[in-house]
Amino acid sequence: MTEIFDFKGSVLSDHPCMLGEGPTYDPHTKTLYWFNILGQELHELSLDTGEKKLHALPCKASVLARIDGERQLLATERGLMIRERATGVLSPYLELEPAHMGNRSNDGRVHQSGALWIGTMGLKAQDGAGSIYHVAGNQVTRIFTGISIPNSICFSPDGAIGYFTDTRNSRIMRVALDAKTGLPTEQASVFIDTGSREGGADGSVCDAEGALWNARWGQSAIDKYAPDGTHLARYALPTARTSCPAFFGENASRIFVTSAFEGATAQEREIDPKAGFTFDLGIDVNGRFEPDFKL
Repeated sequence: MTEIFDFKGSVLSDHPCMLGEGPTYDPHTKTLYWFNILGQELHELSLDTGEKKLHALPCKASVLARIDGERQLLATERGLMIRERATGVLSPYLELEPAHMGNRSNDGRVHQSGALWIGTMGLKAQDGAGSIYHVAGNQVTRIFTGISIPNSICFSPDGAIGYFTDTRNSRIMRVALDAKTGLPTEQASVFIDTGSREGGADGSVCDAEGALWNARWGQSAIDKYAPDGTHLARYALPTARTSCPAFFGENASRIFVTSAFEGATAQEREIDPKAGFTFDLGIDVNGRFEPDFKL
């Protein structure tokens, strides 16, 4: 039986993001990062000092990965870019898709091998316009295509299983991987079919025990699933459009969650004043830190 938990966490940032996404944590600097994709913003929060910074971006971006102490990789609508952490200067790294396709980046995560999985989608979320790519160094391989809204990209602790979804159908998929490269070794199959439930399966992260934590867009919740797909728990959040979780803190023992107000009417925003805020879920977890991207 699924356990239901009320929200006992807190607000980490009350800056409302139209589309908050891409949360990640750098344990080396004890810094949280996340994006407001449609607002072209990168948000930064120091866990030590509580200092918050907002970085304006020249384009829509959705994923940040640490390269080393000085550089970060950003997935954007213009492809992959390298960001100098100290200055914020961006430089092109790799093109994912030609600009004329009218797509942008969406959900993504670094595999234990140091390769990036990154999804793309149409700027207007056109049916089947997106794909998921595997990026190892400067080698780009398209591994899944015909996806409308790629999300839920994460990996089992041993790197042998990958997960993803198309939020439009909300079937979270499971695929066996070469743990040394992060490339699929077989066809993907359905891990959890959540399509019949309200809301949509959005971003996910996989903990040290192999449990998958999924943000349920439109349902004010984070769902926890066992490695066999059993729905273990639902954790409530005080806003409807929850978008993506990430581990943070000492030993990756906490979860923070982004949200959005994209698509909300004026009336919906009035009754959901925390839409677009970023939250600490307020529970202890057995999480994992994200690997660095290997150039």
